[in-house]
Amino acid sequence: MYAVIFKARVKDLDESYAATAKRMRDLAMSEYGCTEFSSSMEGDYEVAISYWPTKESIRAWRNNSEHQKAQAAGKEKWYSSYTVEVVEVLKRYRHEST
Repeated sequence: MYAVIFKARVKDLDESYAATAKRMRDLAMSEYGCTEFSSSMEGDYEVAISYWPTKESIRAWRNNSEHQKAQAAGKEKWYSSYTVEVVEVLKRYRHEST
C-alpha cells in the first residue's frame, strides 16, 4: 500500500474549489483505486493524505486529464506552493474503543 501526502499553502480558495475537490476525490476513489482520503486545513495550510494499492494506480490518477486540469487550476489560483510525497506504508494498525 502507498500513501500520497499533499501539503499546500493556500492562496485563494474560490467557489469552484470545493466542487472540484469533491469531484477529484470521488473520481479517484471510484475509478482509480484510491481506498481512503482525508484532508485538513489550518490557517493557510492544507494537508491531504490518500491511500492507494499500487504505484501504477497513483501514476494512472496523476495522468487523468480531468485531474491534470484541476492541478493546473491549483497552480494558477488556489495554491501559492505545494509538495507531493509518495510513500510506501510499511505498517498500519488501528485501535478502536468500544
